[in-house]
Amino acid sequence: MFKRLKDNAPCWCKSGKCYGECHKEYDKKITELKNAKKKIPPRKIIKNEEQIQGIRESSKINIAVLDYVAEHIREGMTTEEINTLVHEKTIEMGGIPAPLNYEGFPKSVCTSIGSQVCHGIPSTEDVLENGDIINVDVSTIYNGYFSDSSRMFLIGEVHPEVKRLVEVTRECINVGLKQVIPWTPIGNVGAAINEFAMANGYSVVREIGGHGVGLEFHEDPYVSFVSKRDTGMIMAPGMVFTIEPMVNMGEPDIFIDADNDWTVYTDDGLPSAQWEVTVLVTEDGYEILTY
Repeated sequence: MFKRLKDNAPCWCKSGKCYGECHKEYDKKITELKNAKKKIPPRKIIKNEEQIQGIRESSKINIAVLDYVAEHIREGMTTEEINTLVHEKTIEMGGIPAPLNYEGFPKSVCTSIGSQVCHGIPSTEDVLENGDIINVDVSTIYNGYFSDSSRMFLIGEVHPEVKRLVEVTRECINVGLKQVIPWTPIGNVGAAINEFAMANGYSVVREIGGHGVGLEFHEDPYVSFVSKRDTGMIMAPGMVFTIEPMVNMGEPDIFIDADNDWTVYTDDGLPSAQWEVTVLVTEDGYEILTY
């Protein structure tokens, strides 16, 4: 399966350590899982300590930018003003807004209001009103490393039913995190989230999920939030990925705006909510890198 390395050879993860003291035992475990017909992660998505530290530093900026948005977001603000806040704060801290010009995306952040599920494009015409809920999705490049997270914000007096949707969606993150257990299938994360959301009367978007992140904006694995238990790629130490369920008040069906080919809406027009964190799988659990 892998090229066999001697103990004193440089490890394949480019850590600078000898293979025998770095990933030898890891490879034994991976081989056992492969022989057991499990889906194992490719080496290219396993981060070494230097890379993990780079992602941590990028994450510090990402978190600070979202904190900055939290301090300034208000009723009457346009989503274009949010874009300006994110862009200027990211640049001020030495980062680069990852969404800007990514596959043609025209802005530095995604702002999704109400029935917009994700990928909302900031605009001078979109003004935050009393009762709105909005997801602000920030992604940062710093020294070549990517970080990614989003938060929901409640504007003014939000209807209790809509507020509950936001709160349950946030709890979905905690439910999913409990399933981030090294050497177990990633499908357990999505299964737990879907079960929890449905038990609370909501549905989870099927077509869009989380993703690996760190060396690129989007990497393997794809993280479904409607997955079945004991399916999917094994979560191995060194993997970094997002948990970002999109939870709908109504049905799970969605459509993409035909005019901009980016913004995703609920098909029934009911509200959707999303929170996003980035996690590192560790030897004994997980570390939240970005929130």
